[in-house]
Formats: sequence, structure tokens, C-alpha cells
Amino acid sequence: MSFLSIEFWAVFPLFLCVYWLFARRPGVQNALLLAAGYGLVVAFDLSFALFLAFYTVAVHFLAVLIHKTPREKIVFAGAIAFCVSFLTLLKYNDFFRDALQTLAARIGSDLILPGVELIVPLGVSFYTLQSITYLVSVRRRELAPASLSETALFLSFFPSLVSGPINRARELLPWIRSLAPRKLVDPCRAFALLALALVKVLWLGAALSEAWVKPVFDNASEFHSLDVLLAVYAYALHLYLNFSGYTDLVTAIALLLGFTLPVNFDAPYLASSLRDFWRRWHMSLSFFMRDYVYIPLGGSRGGFTRAQFNLMVTMLVSGLWHGANANFLVWGAIHGVGLVVSGVLRRILSKPLVANKPLAILLTFHYVCFAWIFFRCPTLADGVDVLYALCANFDAAPLRFNAFLYLGAFALAFAVYPLTRRLPDAAAEQLRRMHWSLRPLVLGVFAWVVVTVSPSGIPEFIYATF
Repeated sequence: MSFLSIEFWAVFPLFLCVYWLFARRPGVQNALLLAAGYGLVVAFDLSFALFLAFYTVAVHFLAVLIHKTPREKIVFAGAIAFCVSFLTLLKYNDFFRDALQTLAARIGSDLILPGVELIVPLGVSFYTLQSITYLVSVRRRELAPASLSETALFLSFFPSLVSGPINRARELLPWIRSLAPRKLVDPCRAFALLALALVKVLWLGAALSEAWVKPVFDNASEFHSLDVLLAVYAYALHLYLNFSGYTDLVTAIALLLGFTLPVNFDAPYLASSLRDFWRRWHMSLSFFMRDYVYIPLGGSRGGFTRAQFNLMVTMLVSGLWHGANANFLVWGAIHGVGLVVSGVLRRILSKPLVANKPLAILLTFHYVCFAWIFFRCPTLADGVDVLYALCANFDAAPLRFNAFLYLGAFALAFAVYPLTRRLPDAAAEQLRRMHWSLRPLVLGVFAWVVVTVSPSGIPEFIYATF
């Protein structure tokens, strides 16, 4: 069930009414949230809920064992191995099987590994990472082990179950455990984020995908190089609008439930370097990779060369987390190489590579767009085809779009992009100034207009597949 579907919004207001009837009983509210989380998973597939329940019970008992055993280092290592192995088996079984068979064939072996049909449960990539933050917090004595019901709610918290952001145990579990009556955090901001999400996902993101991204990426060889360039820009915007729009949506839903989710985006296309980009894009994942992959590998403690190696490994892991395909590894490698090379040059030159900030932002954006090509394409060969069309199709195909007009429009959008950072705050402030009785009418009319001008259908949430 999509959070943008009619079915969801037919049920969610009723759920909210029941939920806030028990405002002074957080335990009952937690039970409602737990039921809603598992109900959402069951709506996709009952087996997904069974996977989640099994995994939750395992994580709960591993956390208790870590807390109580005198051999906590060994148990902790086994617990992390279990989490990683669980995700690897479900998500990467075919990837590693094919890689091993290809390697065996190249050395002359006729090794045939048995195939196993496994489904990838909904949200497994997100709740696996969340469980790791929980086990680490228990190991560090930042948290006492949660009860089974608290662990279950933490891993199945439905606003962020499918789409993130990745919640850390030390931030979300205290909210779940608190016996204090919950309050609406900021309803006007929640409604502003809902409105912004509709514009980003239903209208702008979907329109870009339908008009440019899908037609060109599906048949890049048939398009002029400038058309392909337009499609690459369009995909960069589409991905941002889709992902940040869904993040706005789930953040708003969480606010209406009395919870605050971590910030996940901070104007990433205003980044002046790749390091800056990863401090702004999918921040909950970026900071997870820093704290739970890069630093445990040694971070920068082993010297500059070791730090660059650790950084490269971290970006490859990040790429693999997004999908069990070579194209995601290439995408991660492109970012890893960019980070390493820029770090080496910065060390040699002892100053920023590009002193002019607008130029640095423009160069960073284009490097990120180059990497997005492999992120978007289903295979490595498709990515190479798009790159070839981008570079070599100036005479091979006629222009399909008014390329110069649209390139100008993208440049204008890029120029006004900094102004959009205050949109949620400005919209929330306008709603606060409005009489409460007018807010439903204004928001209803706004939603009707957006739905009317948007392409038909509910856009796919891109990150739900990761």
C-alpha cells in the first residue's frame, strides 16, 4: 500500500483519531503502531511479515545476550555477522552465486552452484541497518536491551519502514519507551511537508520521469546527444524529487504521530565537493556508512593511504547496499574514486581544488550526474550505451526536444534552487497564520490542483526497491 494511495488516506485519518484517543497511554499507542507496521507489511505479502518477525526475535535475544554475557565481544561479532548474513542471503544470493560461477569459468572450472529462489522482504535493507545501530548501542552501553515489543516496534515503525530514513536506536527507542503523554510535534509543518511531497513526487518528479527519463534511458541510441544530456539532468532532479519527496511525506506522517525523524536531505545539489555532497544526500545512510563501516575499518587512524582505502571500501559497500548488480558497484566506485582523487589532490595542493564556489558546485553536480547514469540503468551495458549516446549522437539522431530551451529551464531551476530550502518553513508559517478552519480547505484545494496537473497513476518510490 503506497503512502500516496487513496486506500492509505482513507484509513490513516481514522487511525490517527483512534491513536490520539490514547494520548495519555503511550503503551496503547505503541501497540497500535506495531499493528499498523505489520499490517502494512502483510498488505504486501504475509511472508514479509514472517521474515520480519523472525528477524526481530533473533535481534532481541542477541541484544539481551550481548548485555548479559561476559564474552560480549564474541557474541557481538556473531550478532553483527548474523545481521549481515541475513541481508546478504536474502538480497545478494544470486549476485554472489553468479560472480563465483563466472570466476570459476574463467579459471577453467565447470563449477555449478545450486540456485535458491528467495524473495527479498519489504524494507529489509532499512531494518537490517537499524538493527545494527541497536546492537552497537547495547554493546556500547548507550541503551539497555529493549523489550521484545519495543524492538518489534523499532524495526517495524511504519512511516520509515519502506523508505527510510534510517533511524538509530539511541534516537528512536527513547521515544518509544517514554511513558510521558505524546503530543503533536508541529502539525502545520507536517501539513506543509505533505503539500511539498505531493508537488515533488506526484507532479514534478513524475512529469520529468514520463517526459524525459524513461523514454531516453530506455532507448538512448535513438536520441540526440543533447536529448540524452537533458535526460541525465532530468533523472538527477527526478531522483532527488522522488526520494526527498517521499522523505517529506514520511516525516510528515511521523510528526502527526508525535515522532521526529532524522533529517535526510540538505540541498545536496548545492554541494561544492563530493564530500560535501555525501554530507547532504541521504544523510541517514551516509552517516551510517561513516559510523558503522568507515570508522570500524579504521577511518583515518592508520594514516592517509589507509584512510583512502577505507573510504573506497565504504563507497563500494554503499553501492552494493543499493542493489545486487554490477552497475551499483560501478556507481559506488565512481564516487569512491572521486573522493580519493580529490582527497589526494587536496593534500598535494594544500587548498581546495576549485576556489570559485559556484564553479565547484557546478562541477560537483555534473560528476554526480555522471555517476547517476549507472545508478539508473539496469545493467552496466545499458549505462555504457547511455554514455556513448551522450558523447557520440550529435549527428546520429535528430533532436526530439527543444534542447536549448529546456537546458535554459534546467539552468534557471538550478539558479533558484537555493531559494527552495526555506519552502517548508515558509509554507508552515503561512498555515500557522491561517485560521484552523481554513487549513483543511486550502490543503484540499491544493491537493486537488496538484493531482489534476500530475501524470496519472501513483509514482513508484525508487528507494523502495533497495
